[in-house]
Amino acid sequence: MQHREELHELLVRSGLTVIEDVRPGSLFPPEACWRIARGIAAPDGAARKALDAVWWRRLADADGGFLVAVLGHRIGGNDSWWTRVRYAGGSVPELTGDFGFVALSLDGQVLLAQVPGADGPRVTALDRLPERLEETAAAAGRETEVERAEVWAAVPGRPAWPLHWAEGIGSNSAAPDELLIRLLDVAAGFLHGCDRPAVLDAAVAHPDPRVRSRPADTFRPKLTSDQWVRLVRAEPSPSRRVLWAEHACAWGIELPEDLYDDLLVGPSRAEAAELPGLPAHHLPSLAADADPRVRAAACARWEDLAAPLRERLLADTDDAVRTAALLGHHVGVPMPREVFTALPAPRRALEQCCFAPGLEAALVRDGDAEVRRALATNPRLGAHSVAVLAQDPYDDIRSVVALRPDLTEEQRAAVRFDFDPTSMSRTVPWVESLHSDAGAMRRLAVSSHPLIRRSVARARHLPSDVVERLARDEDRTVRLFLAESCDDAPAEMLLEVWRWWDGSFSYPGRPRSHPNFPRTGLLRYAGDPVGRMRRLALDDPASTPDDVARLARDPEAEVRCRAAEDPRLSPADAVRLLNDPADCVRGTAIRNPQLPACVLAGLLHDRATACAAVTNPAIPVPVLHRILAAAAGAT
Repeated sequence: MQHREELHELLVRSGLTVIEDVRPGSLFPPEACWRIARGIAAPDGAARKALDAVWWRRLADADGGFLVAVLGHRIGGNDSWWTRVRYAGGSVPELTGDFGFVALSLDGQVLLAQVPGADGPRVTALDRLPERLEETAAAAGRETEVERAEVWAAVPGRPAWPLHWAEGIGSNSAAPDELLIRLLDVAAGFLHGCDRPAVLDAAVAHPDPRVRSRPADTFRPKLTSDQWVRLVRAEPSPSRRVLWAEHACAWGIELPEDLYDDLLVGPSRAEAAELPGLPAHHLPSLAADADPRVRAAACARWEDLAAPLRERLLADTDDAVRTAALLGHHVGVPMPREVFTALPAPRRALEQCCFAPGLEAALVRDGDAEVRRALATNPRLGAHSVAVLAQDPYDDIRSVVALRPDLTEEQRAAVRFDFDPTSMSRTVPWVESLHSDAGAMRRLAVSSHPLIRRSVARARHLPSDVVERLARDEDRTVRLFLAESCDDAPAEMLLEVWRWWDGSFSYPGRPRSHPNFPRTGLLRYAGDPVGRMRRLALDDPASTPDDVARLARDPEAEVRCRAAEDPRLSPADAVRLLNDPADCVRGTAIRNPQLPACVLAGLLHDRATACAAVTNPAIPVPVLHRILAAAAGAT
């Protein structure tokens, strides 16, 4: 807000009346106009003449209105907004000065600008802007092999934004493994999305612990079992070694026994004792350890402890150890009232222990809702107690009961649970554990609870009758989850889901990347009234470069964005889309390999585009090496 107010004050001091801040709409965005004014893909190097009153009158409409953006206020930001202003004076607005600006007529025909340069401010004045840019794009698209080679021979030239290059070069699909391995010493952020075995091998063996940790500390690590083990072994910090071991176990990695031996030696023994995959032969030494934290951790494996060890832990001199032992003991042996009332913090007992009948009957009717709320998750409650909680006056308690695995579907349907269909859904663990049980999936697919059906839909494979039922489910999130997770999802449903969903962070390619998604006959959607369906036309093997060219001029940004990523896009259209009003289209066009080298090289030296431009796979590998050298020198 303060930033906008400062901009408005500056414009008012320049003699302009501020009307409103507006998005580009169908016009050129400020960033594109700024590049044009600086000479990047600019027609004839841009007109270099004084911005006199004649040009300002040509810029303004009948009411004196036009659009303006000022360097440091709009240009270079992420919002791509113009400020609509009015100028009633007869001379020239006092916009000239040390800062730069661009101004655009409301019909998009006239561009005025002043940009800073090494030899002082440079002004630009252009009319017939769309026509000129079309001519420029066509000219750039006629670039010859000789011209292209000359351009790349001069890159990187002056290293204008080497830190931006370092940030983006790791996402260039044309970059060889050897370059990415060199990049580890410069900027390792690209490892968050890297799945190249050789690069990950180099990362987990890197001497810098910050680099080694990058591949593991991601949303979905791409490390193999061997790489996880080597990562843990290479970590010098005992606490972080245990941390990476925990991460590995969470991703289903089976660690070797000798690694557990190493983890249990040293200052992080207590943390290592809590690892779920710890071999049982370590438990006797843990149960007799001098550190009470270690003995308490051993109690979590109560079923694996021999009877003498259990007796010793139940009589331990440390309160925390005795409490942990009691909790383990009363998972299978009913807890009497006197033991429960003596617990320092009863919540864990409420969630996991079984109780003497009288105590359980009292707890499910306890006046404290927190007690009943904890009990609702306890898998060891008797059927009568579950029935009592199913009638609880609190919605959230009944909602927890409704997801219990020990209910029949008839009992579940009788519970008045609270459910927000728009809230984020997570797979119910006990349903996930039954994904391979066809009978259970048939039973649960007709559940009255949407979360149960959604969890069924997350199965990798399902019986055909279950798939057919879920594909018609009234809850569209069930259909979405089926499209994202189940390889058996039918083509018709995938196409229906595509009409309203084009991928999530967790499943970025689905449903379009689903193996059953239609691959032919999609050209029939080229004229569909829904833009998302028109996007599909270019996926059809029968589509042509002419189809790409037509959809590159589609009125909807998401369709133009699909055309902007197509390798059949003409070089001229790739240049033209760099000036698209939608930032997603501009960002995609920057990465298209059809961009002429003369344009792409210019984008590498523009602050707003350098990071994206360096990801373009058309950049020759020797040039990428030179760019990396410049980035390494800067960092």
